[in-house]
Amino acid sequence: MSSDEPPDPEESVREAVERSRSGAPAVGEVVRDRFSTDEVFQRIVAAADEEITAGSRELFFSGLAAGFAITITFLLYASLTASTDGHPVLSAMLYPLGFIYIIIGGYQLYTENTLPPVALTLERLVSVPALLRNWIVVLAGNFAGGTLGAAALAWGGVFSPSTAATAVELGRKGVETAPATLFVKAAFAGLIVAGVVWVEYAARDTVSRIVVVYLAFLAVPLGNLFHIVVSYTEMVYLILVDDLPVVVGITEFALPVLLGNTLGGVLLVTVVNYFQTTEHRLKSARFEGAKRQLSPREWLFGGLAGRAYVPLVNTGEQVEDSDGPYRVIVPIANPRTERRLIELACLVASARESAVVHPVHVVQMPDQRTGGYGAGQHRRIIEESDELLDGVRETIRDHDVAVETSTIVSHRSFDEIFDVAERENADLLMIGWDDSRPWTTGRGGRSLTDLRGAPPCDFLALRDRDLDTSRLLLPTVDSPDCALGAEVARALGSTADASSTLLHVVDGPEDRTAGEEFLQRWATDHGLDDADVVVDTSGDVERAIAKRAADHSLVVLGAVERGLLPRLVTDSLKLDVVDELDCSVLLAERATGRSLREKLFGRRADPREPQKR
Repeated sequence: MSSDEPPDPEESVREAVERSRSGAPAVGEVVRDRFSTDEVFQRIVAAADEEITAGSRELFFSGLAAGFAITITFLLYASLTASTDGHPVLSAMLYPLGFIYIIIGGYQLYTENTLPPVALTLERLVSVPALLRNWIVVLAGNFAGGTLGAAALAWGGVFSPSTAATAVELGRKGVETAPATLFVKAAFAGLIVAGVVWVEYAARDTVSRIVVVYLAFLAVPLGNLFHIVVSYTEMVYLILVDDLPVVVGITEFALPVLLGNTLGGVLLVTVVNYFQTTEHRLKSARFEGAKRQLSPREWLFGGLAGRAYVPLVNTGEQVEDSDGPYRVIVPIANPRTERRLIELACLVASARESAVVHPVHVVQMPDQRTGGYGAGQHRRIIEESDELLDGVRETIRDHDVAVETSTIVSHRSFDEIFDVAERENADLLMIGWDDSRPWTTGRGGRSLTDLRGAPPCDFLALRDRDLDTSRLLLPTVDSPDCALGAEVARALGSTADASSTLLHVVDGPEDRTAGEEFLQRWATDHGLDDADVVVDTSGDVERAIAKRAADHSLVVLGAVERGLLPRLVTDSLKLDVVDELDCSVLLAERATGRSLREKLFGRRADPREPQKR
């Protein structure tokens, strides 16, 4: 590579997010002996961002793996206790092994999750419901894994008779302990585990992390303390082999341990560590985003009141809900390769008397399972993004349309798109749709299969195949989504001199006359009197579209009442007719009826009507 060749923007972003605030790498080679306190806190906040935005399926199965790994701890503890005649030290020597597997392997353990997500919640970057959802899913996975492990130990012939008897004795010891004592002992165990997480993020290498984890978890059996996932596994084992009543096991054993671990992890470590952190460090952890914090109502009610999460970096600002220009939000993953999407947005927007096109550069964060990264390099990310957006801004200005740009850095790209649309009071959200974009297969968030939910504004998704807007085909029924397609057709007719063909599919030749009358009326109602009209009598929507699309350059689909768009959605946007078309496809969905959030807290008066600004 020559020295004059510009750096790869993706490499620059990747390098930026993998470096700490002071310039030391968050992972990789050692630059100095240890991280500063500021950097430890930043690493925890950034890692918490990844945990809190992970999908429920990912969290559950990671938690399930962790719960099953705890079986190793129970197995080795019982085996060594039996073989050493209950020696208090020797019997516990291999107790931490399951925890080492979990933490070094990056699995989700409930007690480990008491620290990082709580830091974000205290910072009002994550709502309380989002935190509870994270805890519940991980805990359910841990319990499912522990149940499977206990069943394997009880019925798999793993234990010798003497070891099986010892395992029962270990479980009975917990059940026979008073609930109040269990709670206090579990609180100390929660303190140890959450403290391990804090110290672990200060470690630079795997050996140091293993030593920290081993010594800390060795203190649990030596101190006669209780960990909820181990205790739950012991409880299930007793239920299976010793006829322990389920209600007794849960209320008098597992529940006090769960509450104690939670209190110890959250109160004794997280809150203390949080409030001993300087305001400068907290501001840095917020990524200078204090103004982007959740409102008190959002913090308490999450998505029901607005946002449930604030991304790591978001250079956009809240737009007040007032009269103003028609606002088009265009999320883009690569500003250099998505010019045709921007061009389409400009053509649609320029038909309005006053409009703003707002490209949002969405930077998908890489996984950082080895401990996260620092916060300070976000300026460099924004600068790189701003350079890439220069050409986009120039393209929009060439169409005499007002332009705003912003950058988002987050783990959950698709969710952020919808949050931006709500925050910016968008009238139209236009995205590219193909397998190369992070929101098509994004981890941990909604996907395009969630189009069945109400979008926050009018929604267009473009499958770009050398976009040409000269000849449009609109499969047509009487629906709000088709009306949105008609608005696009009118806009392209006035700004790009596009011609339109309206297609209506009826069930047979006997319905042709009714179909022609419908099309003429529909064309007049939607300002497309000069469009060509075609009535297909085959009754097969897909075949009719494929047949007529051969003579057109862009198909605009919004025919939900014929079942086309829901089928696209439920099949993860995979439909033969769409995949087989050679031309570009534009999916159109009008903002639908009010969601639960809107019913509770109020939004636009009539979201089915085009927004007037």
